[in-house]
Amino acid sequence: MTIAWVFPGQGSQKLGMANSLQDLPGSRERFELASQILGRDLWKICSGEVAPNEEIYDLNDTRNTQPALFVVESLLVDDLKRQGRETQMIAGHSLGEIVGLYSADVLDAKTALLLLKKRSELMAAAGGGAMIAVLGFDRNELDDLIRETEGAAIANDNSESQVVLSGSPEAVRKVADNLKCKRAIPLQVSGAFHSKFMTEASQSFAEELDQVTFQDAQIPILSNVDPTPAVNGAILKDRLKKQMTTGVRWRETMHKMQNERITTMVEIGPGNVLSGLAKRSMKGVLTSQISNSSDLGY
Repeated sequence: MTIAWVFPGQGSQKLGMANSLQDLPGSRERFELASQILGRDLWKICSGEVAPNEEIYDLNDTRNTQPALFVVESLLVDDLKRQGRETQMIAGHSLGEIVGLYSADVLDAKTALLLLKKRSELMAAAGGGAMIAVLGFDRNELDDLIRETEGAAIANDNSESQVVLSGSPEAVRKVADNLKCKRAIPLQVSGAFHSKFMTEASQSFAEELDQVTFQDAQIPILSNVDPTPAVNGAILKDRLKKQMTTGVRWRETMHKMQNERITTMVEIGPGNVLSGLAKRSMKGVLTSQISNSSDLGY
């Protein structure tokens, strides 16, 4: 059996996602660390124990979503390692890539949380764009429309039949309106993530990354901007620098896993979005989800 661990990104969060993890070793310390770095109680944000009318305490606020998902996913990884579970490959979707770097010992938890605080703040502040998910379409038609439409890009290339468009509101709406597809769903996001609208934010984040040492990975990682296995810390840092303005190449990531003879994909984190994509795209590959303490065997 050849195993890959994958980590979901924004959109998979939900209130109560950490409730079953509160008694795991290191859980309270990890939440306290995150809360100290953020300047607000992340546990209460995850559990919904705060006033819903205060935006800064909203779990769906990018500034909370990213560190919250990291804490939950990293705690699950820690317990899997305590149990002696191993993986032969790692990949994460968008912010999930940073969890992947942590799981491969490239970054420690404090460093990852400091980076995510900066990343989430930069992304939340970078407005002026829009994102639309489109499902069930002809790939050639989509590619032609993207080439013909200035200001539109594919942010998440999730599968042959599911992508997320990103760019100016007018451009992404034009592509969605002219594309023959089953569904087009506008996303409630603060900006056009993974597009040129993130250029300034990406440059600021790159400066932050330059202050951090990336260790070589203990396990090969498939990055969003280049889904080929890498362990060199300098290469992994360079790829992460480009992530904000480059599309998430998840469709190619799944293909690469199959080429590398991955037989089981384990999704670590809330939800089953990545497992669902794999079931439709990776024939013969088994999937499983680790999202709570019962999945860990407690």
